[in-house]
Amino acid sequence: MQSASIENKGYFGEFGGSFVPEELQLVMDQIEGNFLKYKDDPEFIEEFKYYLREYVGRENPLTFAGRLTNELGGAKIYLKREDLNHTGSHKINNAIGQILLAKRMGLKRIIAETGAGQHGVATATACAMFGMECVIYMGKLDTERQALNVFRMELLGAKVVPVEKGQGRLKDAVDEALNDLVQNYKTTFYLLGSAVGPHPYPTMVKHFQAIISEESKRQILDKEGRLPTAVVACAGGGSNAIGAFAHYIEEKDVRLIGAEPAEAPTLSEGVPAVIHGFKCITLLDENGEPKPTYSIAAGLDYPGVGPEHSFLKTSGRAEYVTVTGQEALEAFKLLSKVEGIIPALESSHAIAHAVKLAKELSTEDVIVVNLSGRGDKDVEQVFHMLSK
Repeated sequence: MQSASIENKGYFGEFGGSFVPEELQLVMDQIEGNFLKYKDDPEFIEEFKYYLREYVGRENPLTFAGRLTNELGGAKIYLKREDLNHTGSHKINNAIGQILLAKRMGLKRIIAETGAGQHGVATATACAMFGMECVIYMGKLDTERQALNVFRMELLGAKVVPVEKGQGRLKDAVDEALNDLVQNYKTTFYLLGSAVGPHPYPTMVKHFQAIISEESKRQILDKEGRLPTAVVACAGGGSNAIGAFAHYIEEKDVRLIGAEPAEAPTLSEGVPAVIHGFKCITLLDENGEPKPTYSIAAGLDYPGVGPEHSFLKTSGRAEYVTVTGQEALEAFKLLSKVEGIIPALESSHAIAHAVKLAKELSTEDVIVVNLSGRGDKDVEQVFHMLSK
């Protein structure tokens, strides 16, 4: 299995790379150089771990979902509790890592894109803590769906820019953030939230999110004395999933399963193409353009996916399944009622598939589900959906 891709300029098989204007490539090279310089630097590592411990609240638990397991009657289900992180999702892990890198590069203006708003909130939080200017690009439709997160970002001092171009969703927010970077690269650091974009971003995001599987692997060995049968995570752009998979990729007996929305089935129906400066499996329309997508979970509403997920899919190392919005909604309600944990709608896609999988497996099997975020941000949206 191919390892992390710094050595081969951002490629995982045929996927990845950096397809950007020459001026922007100079910026990517500078970011890569600094990432390589600091990722193994003891002082950088110590500072990163300090903030993960003292600010994010890591390590978070690997919780046995006992009542859910008993109700389903199959495999044991464990939940990796990224929902318990400060700001409510896995996004803060990467935000802290990248902002420490920006600090060392002497850049004081941070820009980011966000769909569900959790990466925007995490970025705004980190900027507030480090005293940096923060601009968040967010599709106009997503600002309406996630109005509470918009307020959080503004409360934290960020400027939220609604993007009306295109569909007014995550893809369009990424477009605008990249445009900003081209114009302001001398003073600005683009804090990309998902495992997508031109090299070195996918590798960098994986590096900072790998803390998820580093912990869960140790925790499941402590609890069960064995590795899990399967690790399940929702997959949009792919940051929580690649973090949840990272330390299991070389463990061939562990199934890696990404659950993507049936309404945006990128890895199930997409084809290789270049989007946002990198090559990945992408949903295209009849004109060869990125296809409009829609998911009830704004954070999964993206026509592409991380290049390493594209490679894991085509190489057969990982499986990717589709979950409908209705199935995710049922899982959202089920986990809330049975375990007293309200999951994000994104994470609910992973829960929904784990519910199916557990019933197919024996009581000797173990499933680790990455609960990537909590559902506070989605409660109002779900309320209106159920009211109809």
